[in-house]
Amino acid sequence: MKPLLRLLPYLNRHRRLLVTGAIAVVCSNLFTVVQPLLIGRAIDVLNAVLLKSDRATGSLALYAAAVVGTSVIAGIFSFLTRQTLIVASRHIEFDLRNDFLSHMQKLSLSFFQNTPTGDLMAHATNDIGAVRNVVGPGIMYPADTLVTFVMVISVMLTLDWQLTLFALVPLPFVSYAVYRLGKIVHQKFEARQATYSELTTRAQENLSGIRVVKAYVREQYEIGLFRALSLDYLKKNLVLARVQSIMWPLMFLLVGFSLILTMYFGGMRVISGEITTGTWTAFFVYLGMLIWPMIAFGWVINMLQQGSASMGRLMKIMDTPADITDGPGTDRSVTTIQGGLEFRNVSFRHKGADRDTLSDISLTVPAGTTLAIVGYTGSGKSTLVNLLPRLMDVTGGEVLVDGHDIRTIPLEVLRTNIGYVPQETFLFSETIAENIRYGVDGGSDAGVREVADIAQLGKDVTEFPHGYETILGERGITLSGGQKQRTSIARALMRQPRVLILDDALSAVDTYTEEEILKRLRGVMKGRTSIIISHRISTVKEADMIIVLHEGRITERGTHDQLVGLGGIYAELHRKQLLEDEIEHL
Repeated sequence: MKPLLRLLPYLNRHRRLLVTGAIAVVCSNLFTVVQPLLIGRAIDVLNAVLLKSDRATGSLALYAAAVVGTSVIAGIFSFLTRQTLIVASRHIEFDLRNDFLSHMQKLSLSFFQNTPTGDLMAHATNDIGAVRNVVGPGIMYPADTLVTFVMVISVMLTLDWQLTLFALVPLPFVSYAVYRLGKIVHQKFEARQATYSELTTRAQENLSGIRVVKAYVREQYEIGLFRALSLDYLKKNLVLARVQSIMWPLMFLLVGFSLILTMYFGGMRVISGEITTGTWTAFFVYLGMLIWPMIAFGWVINMLQQGSASMGRLMKIMDTPADITDGPGTDRSVTTIQGGLEFRNVSFRHKGADRDTLSDISLTVPAGTTLAIVGYTGSGKSTLVNLLPRLMDVTGGEVLVDGHDIRTIPLEVLRTNIGYVPQETFLFSETIAENIRYGVDGGSDAGVREVADIAQLGKDVTEFPHGYETILGERGITLSGGQKQRTSIARALMRQPRVLILDDALSAVDTYTEEEILKRLRGVMKGRTSIIISHRISTVKEADMIIVLHEGRITERGTHDQLVGLGGIYAELHRKQLLEDEIEHL
């Protein structure tokens, strides 16, 4: 149950609703508990009438009115209980879900590379729902149960303490049964939730990769895998249901023992004249009122165990530290950057890797110049540029911007001044215009059209049914690969960044379109620091400086002509592409 203690700040945030709810619970039970006393008194009056053969209809009517009146008042307070405690639980669910997403947004790229998306989706939906049950029904029913139990037992002890003790004989057995079953429920629920995460992950991958599934005719294979996971989830649900199903009959059985004991010993005391028939009847009504608290006790323990398991899973994510954040060393006086870049003996190694991805990178890029990076696949090109917006942090050496260590520049300042077009283009299920202005607040329509024209996207957009207001499908599925890349380029240009990074951003466009984009980009890149990663020599040959990465190290650097004359990796790539162009021309 320790994970549930982490909910205390959320409970404190909505303490007014919770306190009001607690008062409503007490008042509701107060007017409910008095009803059996009124019923008992009415029965005694009725007995007196029958024995004396006189009429006391006025007294009976008064008792009936009192029972109806207290029921109405109890119902009003019961309504207020739900309107406060359940509403508070919905507010806490809202806060918890927002805090969960907010924390995930702060986590570094490496976290998402090692955590399945489906697993995070399960946390954000199923687990948060289970926690909400704890702070809603999980608070309301225990409060109601406890107040009812205390009030009923107090009245029963006042009426006849000996009969009360007989009625409570099964109570220790209830507590022990709930304790043992609660532990089993906790374990089974954790196992079920783990399987649910796997199921969600599989479904998410199937939907995201539906093109690949269909292209390779793997529908039946995927259906089989999903069915196997679903069957495993079903089995774990059935096991959990079997454990939970024991609780309810057990509670009824133990309460039944209380009724038997009360009937026998209470009847004996009525016969002996120690208590009246009305008191005995009130005892039965009070025992009936204790049936729900006893059952609710088991149900709530069940719910708390599930909520505790879910909260524990959530806390594993919430307790994951954000590796890349502003810290005590952040220089708040830095409010903008000019774009001068320097890498000093930089090295980087992924967590769990046995060797460095980047080693001993030393490089200076003056503000306003264009740097091109080429190299074979897996040489570390994308990793190098990911260090600039601090999507990852160096494990050795320093990256400086305008002479400042990048870790001392406020993250918002740094990233606001960098326009990044990643290798894997991602578009949102919004309009084309909204995707382009994603990185800015309130970008004008004229600005959207301007950057779209630079990215050679404007001509394509005019052919769409609703122009820039055309809604894109998930991940921009309605666009071609080249159109996605050009939209991503336009999005980066919309920010008017001081540093522009194009990570293989023209790989999906034809050579003619690429040349047109580069012509327009040259005007945009004047006065801005630009970094271009590409496998095409035609894309990078006009750069002020070109470096060649090989196995995480800079092996060549210079201009296009210098590197061609050097006869190394760059020259080899150049020769191959010239040959490919000749073959294509023929």
